[in-house]
Amino acid sequence: MDRVRNPFAPGAGNPPPELAGRQTLLDDIATGLGRTAMGRPAQGTILVGLRGVGKTVLLVKAQELAEGLHYRTLLTEAREGRPLPDLIVPGLKSLLYSLSTIESAKELSKRAIRVLRSFVASIKISIDDFEYGLSVDPEPGVADSGTLESDLPDLFEAVGMAARAAGRPVLLLVDELQYFDEREFGSLIMAMHRISQKGLPIHFIGAGLPQILGLAGESKSYAERLFRYPRIGALATPDAHAAIVNPVEDEGAAIDEAAVRRIIEITEGYPYFLQQWSHDAWNICTTDRITEDDVIKANVVSVGELDESFFRVRFDRCTPAEKRYMRALAELGPGPHRSGEIADLLGVKTTSVGPVRGKLIRKGMIYSPQHGDTAFTVPLFDAYMRRAMPTLD
Repeated sequence: MDRVRNPFAPGAGNPPPELAGRQTLLDDIATGLGRTAMGRPAQGTILVGLRGVGKTVLLVKAQELAEGLHYRTLLTEAREGRPLPDLIVPGLKSLLYSLSTIESAKELSKRAIRVLRSFVASIKISIDDFEYGLSVDPEPGVADSGTLESDLPDLFEAVGMAARAAGRPVLLLVDELQYFDEREFGSLIMAMHRISQKGLPIHFIGAGLPQILGLAGESKSYAERLFRYPRIGALATPDAHAAIVNPVEDEGAAIDEAAVRRIIEITEGYPYFLQQWSHDAWNICTTDRITEDDVIKANVVSVGELDESFFRVRFDRCTPAEKRYMRALAELGPGPHRSGEIADLLGVKTTSVGPVRGKLIRKGMIYSPQHGDTAFTVPLFDAYMRRAMPTLD
């Protein structure tokens, strides 16, 4: 079929043509945004799930919903080794300058910019030449203690006061939350707790791998009251069916039921993989109807594409010892598996592989569903590891 008209969009964060199975969640997010905009209490949302389930797509959709409600939004992505202040300060600077153009918020916005200046100086932002554009005096005694746990709430309160005066609520969206350390995540929770207490119009939506649940539990006891933690997983069969069939039919083409079943079976219903296999089956098809044979032919192409992009980019970040640990985990098949089983395959004691396991968790390659268990954060990664490293030795 015509590749130009191919509706499927495999790729990190690419919006699918059919956002199936997520409407209830989006309705809940819209309700929270609406309540915050009205000045009423609302829990934030932290999306929890493996890679490839569409968390980033949902963040972008939430941003669109917020902008439709006249929010000012800041979307950023946490990265390994990059501190929280570095992530949010540039966006907050732009946001505050935009609020300062609104007459009713001019003075409070200027004050918030001075508070931001205090925050930058006290936390020692590492962005090169960041202080350009902040040629203002700091606000004495506010957000200048040098302690993130104290200063971030002060900063958020100043931003919230400016937003309320402007009549423009603020939405902060952060992807890959698992890269925050306990102190950073705890500071974020404290800042949002302050906002909640003051009734200020700042809403938070984040996303992270399953280990974020443990981080939240360790940070502050009121994290459970501030945020909802919906689990984002593979699509149920009816939703996966819709995600495949509806885009094809919207383009005036068709797909056999056997082909749909085969795609769902291969991909296990994970959205990223559904897009990849459907995209490649469309390109291989030479008529206006995708058949099961097209899907079978597409399998080689899809696996190759994933191996060279989605999987390999993660594999290449790991050391030889980490790769060997993951290969042992893959040898056991789809997880989770006990840490002792992995150590036995490696011929070592469980305690000796603890540091390697810890590094892989910090890199977002594996997680612990419960104490002593280990599983990949990337669906179908066990099969990739067996392809990339045919033997454990």
